[in-house]
Amino acid sequence: MSAPRIELKSTQLAALQLPLRTRSVDELAAQLRAQWADVAGAFDGEALCLELSDLPAGQGLDWAALLQLLRGWNLRPVALSGHAALAEEDRAQALALGLALSEATLVAPAAAAPAPVAAAPEPAPMPAAPAAAAPTLVIDRPLRSGQQVYARGADLIVLGLVSHGAEVIADGHIHVYGALRGKAIAGARGFAEARIFAHSLEAELLSIAGTFRTSEKGLPAEVQAKPAQVRLEGDKLVMEALKF
Repeated sequence: MSAPRIELKSTQLAALQLPLRTRSVDELAAQLRAQWADVAGAFDGEALCLELSDLPAGQGLDWAALLQLLRGWNLRPVALSGHAALAEEDRAQALALGLALSEATLVAPAAAAPAPVAAAPEPAPMPAAPAAAAPTLVIDRPLRSGQQVYARGADLIVLGLVSHGAEVIADGHIHVYGALRGKAIAGARGFAEARIFAHSLEAELLSIAGTFRTSEKGLPAEVQAKPAQVRLEGDKLVMEALKF
């Protein structure tokens, strides 16, 4: 009896992408702490592709220390993209540590036009299946100082007050039907389209996809303690009053 054939098939792997803009592992560690130290369990073993297009030229990148740092944040570095200008020494070290070389964009060649054939009658369209609703975590109680809620892979709705010292985190949007006085972190895994909505915006900290603003600067008068939304525009948080 012949042995079964081994089949290799192409697939697509969902992975986070980290643009690497420094050769200093210590500097990257400080940046990670500044953006994610307050987000408990920010990462959950996701595959990670290091994007090197903006990596400064030079020597001295400690690849082993870099991978150890990222794995310490519960990330799994698997590949490099944007590596065309990477020094041969860096390339060899990365490959030796098990990283694959990936292309950021792959364009498939255009297929030859098929010979014209008589058009077959189109079958009647099948009714579209209803789209699944995005998951939502609903908290139907006020959150006191020191309490933290994380809506992993979901939007978050809080039906009440978020007190000073409390923290609400979501991978999607955050809705607070009450005063938002603590910290609100939306798009915690990098979803830049996430928004924060509050019936009374008084937050200690606002963050969307890693871009944050603290209460040290104060909130604009037009949104302070008023119904408002917060969204990300480029690299800046934009706050807008809501009019009902």
